Amino acid sequence: MKDSTMESDTHGVTHFAVENSAYYEREFARIQGKTGFTWSWNTMAALFGPIWGAARGVWGFFWIFLVLELFALVQIGRGLWGQLGADQLERYERLTTNISKREVQAAELTAAGDATGAAAKLKIADNLRAAAEKALQAANEASTEATGILVTGLVLMVLFKLAEGLYANYAYEAQYLRWRATQNEQTGIKRSGIVFGLIGLFAIWPLTLIRFTVANPNEFVAGLTGGLLGGKISITEFPVGREYFAYLSKKGDAGFDWLANNFGDVFDGVTAVIRWVLDGLEILLIETPWPVVMFVTVVLALRLAGPRVAIFTAASLAYLAFMGLWELSMITVALIGAGAFLCVLIGIPLGIWFGKSKRAYAFAEPVLDFMQTMPAFVYLIPIIAFFGTGKPPGVLATLVFAMPPVIRLTALGMRGVPESTKEAAIAFGCSKRQLLFNVELPLALPSIMTGINQTILMSLSMVVIASLIGAEGLGALILEALQYAAKGQGLLGGLAILFCAMVIDRIAQGVYRRRVGAK
Repeated sequence: MKDSTMESDTHGVTHFAVENSAYYEREFARIQGKTGFTWSWNTMAALFGPIWGAARGVWGFFWIFLVLELFALVQIGRGLWGQLGADQLERYERLTTNISKREVQAAELTAAGDATGAAAKLKIADNLRAAAEKALQAANEASTEATGILVTGLVLMVLFKLAEGLYANYAYEAQYLRWRATQNEQTGIKRSGIVFGLIGLFAIWPLTLIRFTVANPNEFVAGLTGGLLGGKISITEFPVGREYFAYLSKKGDAGFDWLANNFGDVFDGVTAVIRWVLDGLEILLIETPWPVVMFVTVVLALRLAGPRVAIFTAASLAYLAFMGLWELSMITVALIGAGAFLCVLIGIPLGIWFGKSKRAYAFAEPVLDFMQTMPAFVYLIPIIAFFGTGKPPGVLATLVFAMPPVIRLTALGMRGVPESTKEAAIAFGCSKRQLLFNVELPLALPSIMTGINQTILMSLSMVVIASLIGAEGLGALILEALQYAAKGQGLLGGLAILFCAMVIDRIAQGVYRRRVGAK
């Protein structure tokens, strides 16, 4: 049995390596025969480096040593022709010329009988001479440093070549094992790999070496290609300015103006709906006497989330009251509550839809990525253009930023419901409505609650940013602290925002936890 296994392995290496298969049979057997490090030297890999990796299809080896050898070549190039002290030598020559001019001026003033003026010119010349000596010393030190850089580059190149020779067979043996498992890896030497490796090498190495080793890379490249490109080429700056940016910016301005003029009624309607929600929350939280709001909130926390959350809620509300931040905090709670409420109201139905329809989710995923990754300050611009400033636009900014988590996690929860459970429910006569409300949503509820938690916390993070466009509350307090470097005010205001969000989140999460615990 052992002999047949060895013959099969040898046969596999022959088909995998193709060229020089006997060598690789021996080296692979040596590597596989020991658990620790085994000396295995590949001369071709050490000589040709990344090109060997490209020829054999070991692309990880190719890219790693392409970069490492380039680093060593840059050091060698800097040491050979980097002209490290060129700027100091140029400065020395300028200073020397200036010294000569001052000495000539001093001689002319002496001849004219102006001894004081001549002494001033000679004093300046002496100061310039001291600066010139320092520049010359710096140039000499840079020249000495160039020798050290050259030696460092040569040593690094030797070390990298040794690493290539020692690591190549290990990398190739790992590729061989993957080939045996999947039969999808490259076998033998491919000319196309060599061609691609050479293209990659010549696309990366020459310009990089010129950029980091030549004093004036653009002039150097222009001198090499001046006959073909008219001497106008730069490797440090892209050859296109901001003309396309300016053109598209003007088109964007025109587009925003057109939308604002033609769909103003729609935008006003959205603003009115959000303002209605905000006004209702502010009447409930601000106009109602504060003892009533505090008592109802603590009782609500006790009934829905338990005594521990109720104690935390009472302590948080006491902090807000004793710091004199009650009204600002209630405005902030209204903003967070309105934003989170609208996110949940819109996001959960969308998440259910996306969880049931792969095509819809594939279409929506880039939009959700855009909403989460685009900096908040960027989408404040169209919000201001369409909806103006104030609290409703601040809620809309929160809506854009905080809605994706509840959509994603609701969709994830819906997709996580086992198909066998749904099939069993349908077999027992569940309608689509019963399946959704009695089976899918209860099983997806942990993921949905996590999404609501994330939405509340992300709504919190938008409070300060929304204050930039006129949303009031604790965000405006933090913004003022940033403007005047009021560190204590900023810290106390930040804690107030934190407590507001934590109270909302603890109550919302407590409802779910008590429900699960009761079951």
